[in-house]
Amino acid sequence: MEKTYLGWAERKVHSRQNEYTEGTPLLSGEGHLLARGWARRNVFDYDRDRVKHPLRRKEWDFYQISDGKLMLQLSFANISLGGYASLVLVDLHSGETLVSSMAPFLDGRKRYLLPKRGDVPNDVHFRIGKASFDAHTGDLLRTLRFENGNVSCRAEMDILPEQENITTVLPFEGRPDCYFMTTKQNCMPCEAEIRCGENTWTLRRAQSFCVLDWGRVCTPYSLVWYWGNGSGRVTDAKGKEHLFGFEITWGIGSEDDATETCLFWDGKAHKIAGVDVESFPKPDRYMEPWRFTSEDERFCLTMEPFYDHHTDLNIGVMRMHSHQVHGLWSGTVTLDDGETVEIRDFYAFCEYVENRW
Repeated sequence: MEKTYLGWAERKVHSRQNEYTEGTPLLSGEGHLLARGWARRNVFDYDRDRVKHPLRRKEWDFYQISDGKLMLQLSFANISLGGYASLVLVDLHSGETLVSSMAPFLDGRKRYLLPKRGDVPNDVHFRIGKASFDAHTGDLLRTLRFENGNVSCRAEMDILPEQENITTVLPFEGRPDCYFMTTKQNCMPCEAEIRCGENTWTLRRAQSFCVLDWGRVCTPYSLVWYWGNGSGRVTDAKGKEHLFGFEITWGIGSEDDATETCLFWDGKAHKIAGVDVESFPKPDRYMEPWRFTSEDERFCLTMEPFYDHHTDLNIGVMRMHSHQVHGLWSGTVTLDDGETVEIRDFYAFCEYVENRW
């Protein structure tokens, strides 16, 4: 799975950023993709029964919560052939995995089905053997619970009134029956308590933020991508504090109709053009500075890495190989009204992933 990303001229991104503002069906009755573009909220009507290749259908709700010191990942994934609920807690500065717990299941085609949208009120209540995964999403608050043996976790996060996200639908050239639809919801202040036996860890709302990575996809066998994301508080030139975040993903499918790239400012999405990294980090440059720029020059940030959360799950026909690099980001971003915001030592991450699944 060797792939190197080229510069703007060679990649020919120049996406037209097709924005959807009204409800629209995702798939035709034949399972062909009808929508291609992005939205500030999920307006795509997803009917999993229309997916042409049910065994290639994958659905997940993935939550990553961090204060820059601890990172908590809570996820529920259904990849049709099976799936899992899991919790991982990592000390970002020592690199130690403090807690890791997974509850797997087989054959998720008709059970453990996740909500068709992730940014509206919904409830998830799943039991897998003795483990449980529960998620309640309201208008202004989301609550998560996970239990498995001697591991338990409760987390809750704030949702701003009328909070926007970025939802994208990306096609795959020559594959009208394949698509990649995700919602990234940033800038949710969060608190969490994790217990493992007699040990307890706490993440506080004042320093901790959650990103929801919500995915409903039907993809080719092999995928390669970059995903960068961050949330926090920044101060503008007038000394006023704002909730700020960003979402940058590229490398998945066709970018002709949209890129999965935007800024978040006090709960509103500011769409930017495609983003790329100056130097391909593979195979041994992950801990060197990553310099990012967008095609419209509205995203100019450099990440100074301090931790590479490297995972490699390889079971023959399926491999999930990831370098999720965490660091401090500095530079400038430009909002929709032309205001340039200086960013200094802002904690966030960017990952490079190669998957066969």
